[in-house]
Amino acid sequence: MSTHPPGRSARPAVVVFDVLDTLFPLAPLEWRFREAGIPRVLMGRWADHLSRDVFALALVGGDRSFEDVVRGSLRDITGHQIAPGAEDAIFDGLSSLEPRREAAAALTAVREAGPRAVALGNTDPATTAALVDRAGLEGLLEHLGDGGPDRVWKPAPEAYLGATRSLGVAPGRIALVTAHGWDVAGAARAGWVTGWSAHLEGRFPAVFGAPDATGGDLAETVAALLATPGP
Repeated sequence: MSTHPPGRSARPAVVVFDVLDTLFPLAPLEWRFREAGIPRVLMGRWADHLSRDVFALALVGGDRSFEDVVRGSLRDITGHQIAPGAEDAIFDGLSSLEPRREAAAALTAVREAGPRAVALGNTDPATTAALVDRAGLEGLLEHLGDGGPDRVWKPAPEAYLGATRSLGVAPGRIALVTAHGWDVAGAARAGWVTGWSAHLEGRFPAVFGAPDATGGDLAETVAALLATPGP
């Protein structure tokens, strides 16, 4: 069941979707870990390690790419014992993830309602483009973001503020759809409308301010965000 606040009077002009574990679940990477002989428990540790390093880079900056962070976290959790071929297979697997079953319906609902749908994750542009193209979503979803060495990582405020400038839309007319509480917190600080899908975390983290809209999945979250009159 979706919920949305009663005070919003203008439908978003842009709906921004997070990428990993929002549009594209990471769980299917598990078989690549198994093929590499890496215990299943270490996949969860890798995902946590990846988030930790991204958050640190969001705070302190640094000339690291998404690939650097993915490969570095794999080496760290395996004690630098991972074979180069296994490391390549896991990294390459990030470009072949399948979208959530309701992703296309959620994106179609955005397009039919009028707003632009844009992807903004911590993935690099090549990975995001590969995911979107492979899933057949290229006609529904634009990509926004810079994966270069001087990139700004979410949830640093400048990641959202930079996106606001690139979109050329007032912050209050930009809505985020994400499965991460920390992403909601970052976007809210930038003045965005926030939508949180419960499919990953189940319960919204108590440490952050509540999102503007919630849903059990992406489609419900989009419906809640769009359930306001146009400007």
